[in-house]
Amino acid sequence: MWNKIKAIAFDLDGTLIDSVPDLAVATQAALAELGLASCTEAQVRTWVGNGAEMLMRRAMSHALGEAVAQAALDAAMPVFMHHYQENLEKHSALYRDVHSVLQTLFEAGFKLAVVTNKPYRFTLPLLEAFNINEFFSLVLGGDSLAKMKPDPLPLQHLLAQWQLDTTELLMVGDSKNDILAAKAAGIASIGLTYGYNYGEDIGLAGPDAVCEQFSELLNWITPAQR
Repeated sequence: MWNKIKAIAFDLDGTLIDSVPDLAVATQAALAELGLASCTEAQVRTWVGNGAEMLMRRAMSHALGEAVAQAALDAAMPVFMHHYQENLEKHSALYRDVHSVLQTLFEAGFKLAVVTNKPYRFTLPLLEAFNINEFFSLVLGGDSLAKMKPDPLPLQHLLAQWQLDTTELLMVGDSKNDILAAKAAGIASIGLTYGYNYGEDIGLAGPDAVCEQFSELLNWITPAQR
């Protein structure tokens, strides 16, 4: 399986970039503007991974102590989006070795993509802010297609766009959503232990391999294979 890999899809938040510090600031600011009780960065780390709307749904439900009405959530989303736009890369950071490993894979000829549940409008500016946008020939946000991870549609879209067999695409991510999407698409996956996975061990999702550091990817996918 591994010696046939031609392309790699990467999750963004918790995989390439530790973006929770900015997401937490934006969530706290939105809750304050809405007159709701605040939350901690640690709590936000357990709420991310299913897109911006689910993050706010969890934050507002926590503040209210009950499920939030859809109308209230819809009204809150522009508030959150504004604050996140203002805090997109102020406190976030690339994880260790991300830039060098991406450069190694890119120069070796692997086709690289970002497949994230983050809204597309925030994804490209974040990639540009950390100077890694040049490595990716395709970027899919959570609102780029009709469905997002854990649905396999984004990965199936990659397979179709790049005319790849399922044995030729690898998914790398830190969340069970990444692993479930890969399994549903019939492709291999690597789970990273350092990101955001709702407090669960990523190994429980059943990835084909588990890495504790981003640099360990090169133990599984080496430039020599290309």
